[in-house]
Amino acid sequence: MTEDKDTRVRPVLRQELLPPHGAGRRHLISIAALEREDVVRLLGLARTFAGTLERDVKKLPTLRGRTVVNAFFESSTRTSSSFELAAKRLSADVMSIKASGSAVDKGESLKDTALTLGAYDPDVIVVRHPQIGAPAFVAAHTGAHVVNAGDGKHQHPTQALLDLYTLEEELGEIEGLHVAIVGDVLHSRVARSNIQALLLMGARVTLVGPPALIPRGIEALGCDISYDIGSIQPADVVYVLRMQRERMLEGANFVPSLREYTARWGVTHARLRAGQKVMHPGPINRGVEIDAAVADAAESLIEQQVRSGLVVRMAVLYDLLTRGPATADIAMLKEVA
Repeated sequence: MTEDKDTRVRPVLRQELLPPHGAGRRHLISIAALEREDVVRLLGLARTFAGTLERDVKKLPTLRGRTVVNAFFESSTRTSSSFELAAKRLSADVMSIKASGSAVDKGESLKDTALTLGAYDPDVIVVRHPQIGAPAFVAAHTGAHVVNAGDGKHQHPTQALLDLYTLEEELGEIEGLHVAIVGDVLHSRVARSNIQALLLMGARVTLVGPPALIPRGIEALGCDISYDIGSIQPADVVYVLRMQRERMLEGANFVPSLREYTARWGVTHARLRAGQKVMHPGPINRGVEIDAAVADAAESLIEQQVRSGLVVRMAVLYDLLTRGPATADIAMLKEVA
């Protein structure tokens, strides 16, 4: 992406985030743009879609004739595949674009890429990009609804929504839960979205990790901070973050070594108490931030998170394109479930 004055991605400001209801095009750029009732609506809709997955024929005609473009300028397996499948399950036409081998590889600016995608007149563009603010930039230069599938260290709203859905399905009420988020918070868009989403729904959040990997001032969001791995013990849920080595500046020593990080902050059975649930957004670095036995244990919700991603992303696409589920639509969905 070029850094010319007219194509530079501007920092994402709160006023640039269009809420999920109201005048104009609707986008999902950040959890910060959602109200509690928006989250409740989306999770309820996801539960309705989950019921349709029990049918022999899982495809719904809901978004027939709509076009969804998945534009992923960073590597992704879980997010890209679940967005693609979600759109197809709703009968939308899907076009997937990866940065590798595209015009972006040849130096095309994000503005020109956005204008090119907009020329196809898509209904939704799902964007993952290493630059903070890229989805908002695409929203400003196309007529499509835009979903942020991850922008740099900023936000990953659908990951936060699927995590809330997983917690509700497993533990019921989120209000009053204590969630410890452990690891590389500094480079994690998942952590930022989850902090906002969990606090919005009434949970308590404690960040745990090395001082260099906890952003200065993040407690202003309303979370607690600890540098002691023992602080995960009182939590109902331990949410483990991946060590994002690809985002760390070359030569920067955030931790002495991965071996020392594992020794001091790795999540093992010995550091957990009986019954604690464990989550991880993936991909997992087994033996680094989480012990393989913990990832595969009965208390692990990692597989459920992957399953949740499909129905939550179906809900997001449906909600954006229908301005929220009408009573008749919900009745129809329950009828075909």
